[in-house]
Amino acid sequence: MTSDTAVDQVPTSSDGGREVQQRDRVVIRFAGDSGDGMQLTGDRFTSETAAFGNDLSTLPNFPAEIRAPAGTLPGVSSFQLHFANYDILTPGDRPDVLVAMNPAALKANIADLPAGGILIINTDEFTKRNLTKVGYEANPLEDDSLDQYSVFPVAMATLTRGALEETGLSKKDAERAKNMFALGLLSWMYHRPHEGTERFLREKFARRPDLAEANILAYKAGHAYGETTEAFAVTYEVAPAKLDVGTYRQITGNTALAYGIVTAGQVTGLPVFLGSYPITPASDILHELSKHKSFGVTTFQAEDEIAGVGAALGAAFGGALGVTTTSGPGISLKSETIGLAVALELPLLVVDVQRGGPSTGLPTKTEQADLLQAMFGRNGEAPLPLIAPRSPGDCFQAALEAVQMAVTYRTPVILLSDGSLANGSEPWKVPDASTLPTVDPGFATEPNAPDGSDEFWPYLRDDDTLARPWAVPGTPGLEHRIGGLEKADGRGAISYDPDNHDRMVRLRAAKIDGIPVPDLEVDDPDGDAELLVLGWGSTYGPIGAGARRVRALGHSVAQAHLRHLNPMPANLGEVLARYRTVLVPEMNLGQLSLLLRARYLVDVKSYTKVSGLPFKAEELQDLFLDYLNGVRA
Repeated sequence: MTSDTAVDQVPTSSDGGREVQQRDRVVIRFAGDSGDGMQLTGDRFTSETAAFGNDLSTLPNFPAEIRAPAGTLPGVSSFQLHFANYDILTPGDRPDVLVAMNPAALKANIADLPAGGILIINTDEFTKRNLTKVGYEANPLEDDSLDQYSVFPVAMATLTRGALEETGLSKKDAERAKNMFALGLLSWMYHRPHEGTERFLREKFARRPDLAEANILAYKAGHAYGETTEAFAVTYEVAPAKLDVGTYRQITGNTALAYGIVTAGQVTGLPVFLGSYPITPASDILHELSKHKSFGVTTFQAEDEIAGVGAALGAAFGGALGVTTTSGPGISLKSETIGLAVALELPLLVVDVQRGGPSTGLPTKTEQADLLQAMFGRNGEAPLPLIAPRSPGDCFQAALEAVQMAVTYRTPVILLSDGSLANGSEPWKVPDASTLPTVDPGFATEPNAPDGSDEFWPYLRDDDTLARPWAVPGTPGLEHRIGGLEKADGRGAISYDPDNHDRMVRLRAAKIDGIPVPDLEVDDPDGDAELLVLGWGSTYGPIGAGARRVRALGHSVAQAHLRHLNPMPANLGEVLARYRTVLVPEMNLGQLSLLLRARYLVDVKSYTKVSGLPFKAEELQDLFLDYLNGVRA
């Protein structure tokens, strides 16, 4: 298939007298209160879908408050899963199936459900009080407001309590398992395997086997309800996708980043030290890395952002792979120490999982608005490399590249992920460890004075990389001074000489500018496109899906994606000049567009969005068509 929204194939078969429809793709959204377990439900459905072999992409969406008001619109939590029998690029624009656990979930999500979509509603929560709380004057289950959908009312809480009646659980504890009832029902509808979920529940509640068995019983009750009720006359099948041969696992961006950091420690031979302060949506990296002490990983949960980056930089000075993880507000706090790392010319990986801002902003929502801060947000001339992964699985490779660059060129590197990559998931092909390139840290081991003396010069530069030597403290004969004050070129003594400062500033900039990055690749199948759509970071999926749609309609459009934002690819200027129109969609107010206009003097067209949600393929398709048809210019 060539479209992210391929037309469903609907040959039918029979399963015990029920019609079984074959589908190319399905989008399911689970929605309820933040305490209803929608993230867990979605994650378990995703895991079983990954095990089945479908390609998939997910979009978790949850409140910023830890205890969001129950039954209110701000308290709605949702999890959307797009799975298919071909390669897909996004979590889907609109759900084919919406599971609404209460009136708030229905009201917050119903506008996204297309006419004819399947709507499964937990009727137990549609009380007068809950309806009034979200502004329903009448019960939508009893008027004609939902007539355009295929509505399936299910008393999930009541049915779950009935299934667990013999377990001895309280009414409250029994009702908590209603999300497993919903999971069982949907698993029956889409022929998902169940062994993994049962195993997961027994592991999750290992200390409370009674709860494990209760949740499994609720899951089986949902499955049995689908089998026995006459309400559902149709079930659906989505065949496995044809993926490259290999070992796959479902992975989120944060987990992929953590695995990339662990792997980077192995390929460099360096112990990994993470200095971090918990912050949404980056905290999962700290959580995951704390599990891998056996791979030489030390994690330090600092008292604040400044302490976290300071500890990581200290570890780099001591010869370790220093890493710090954060989101946008943390980058602001870490900026002085990152500037110190630029002056010290030590390798340091800084991970920024971007979220909505400014200030506390939208902690659980996604944005790309830290680009200019990452590029320039330090005092003085303090350039450093920027790398942006394009998908959850790509976060692994991006971490490896960032560490290789940091170690080779003795520089901090900022990796710009974002909330949609961090929490989203997709199938990831586990790489063969034997194919991963090794990186030699190249520690200094002996004096290096040009005159042949036994003196060590900490700022003597490599002819090829302009990197200074990395000398581990305590190495005999290599005692040296580093710090925030400007140093003399070569010898490293404190220097206030104007010419030396000018030279050192230019040397540090030249070192970054000289880092070789791959040329920008352009996807232009027909070779005659006049419109180039250029993205970075997580816009890769929506842009690609939008381009697929436009091409399926017979139009020609070119797509390119920037992974390296500093330095930029050497051929970028030539690529931009090749197209009549260059369009840059961004989840900010045009930050990359600003950089491209200034650097390449190209009239880049900017399309921006700062809603806390990713672009939709349909939205970008319409945008591309507007430019191709002359509606926009």
